[in-house]
Amino acid sequence: MRCYVESDGRLYLVRRNGLLDLPTPEELPFPIERIAPLGPEPDTWFCVPKLDAHPAAWPSKDDVPFLSDVTARVRAAVHASMPRVVVEGICIENGRALLVLGSRGLNEGRWSLPGGFLRYGESPEEGLLREVCEEVGAPARILRPAGVHAKLGPKTLLHWIMFFYRFELRGTPHPDPDEIAEARFVDLREAPGMLHDPAMAEAVQREGQLPA
Repeated sequence: MRCYVESDGRLYLVRRNGLLDLPTPEELPFPIERIAPLGPEPDTWFCVPKLDAHPAAWPSKDDVPFLSDVTARVRAAVHASMPRVVVEGICIENGRALLVLGSRGLNEGRWSLPGGFLRYGESPEEGLLREVCEEVGAPARILRPAGVHAKLGPKTLLHWIMFFYRFELRGTPHPDPDEIAEARFVDLREAPGMLHDPAMAEAVQREGQLPA
């Protein structure tokens, strides 16, 4: 087992064969709390140290890309530790919810809500309006926030932050087949069962005032 030990954005690393690397539990001079597995390296855990003071001497995780003496394992762990921020839109009209069927990427062959990764420099609202336009092929107007959800992906082992918004569509769906195979309004009672992601299903149930 290797430990990714982070405190206030600083990492505890050990020097091994001339390179800074992730420590094993036996190499830690302080107690830790194991939080969760950290992908993609096998048997690597995100750990929080129990310290008496701020670890000012530890390298910052933001410096890792510029260091020449760190292992590929450290670089991969830092990359995996960064939260992924996505925006998801809920459009409900006349008892039906708008779902999209992905044609590539993480959502290929799976039904989801319109949305996607937040782009650098965007606000969540700007990101959702862009994603709806790209995926559904029609402009939209945001009505209100519909919750924030955090989770660890069961397959990716990544930390996902999901911003949900209620929106209305201002046009007829014309999805780009390169990204979205189909955009369809489905019966609100059927929509949660079609969605591949439990957080999306719960958000639709909540917004549609359906029983859990």
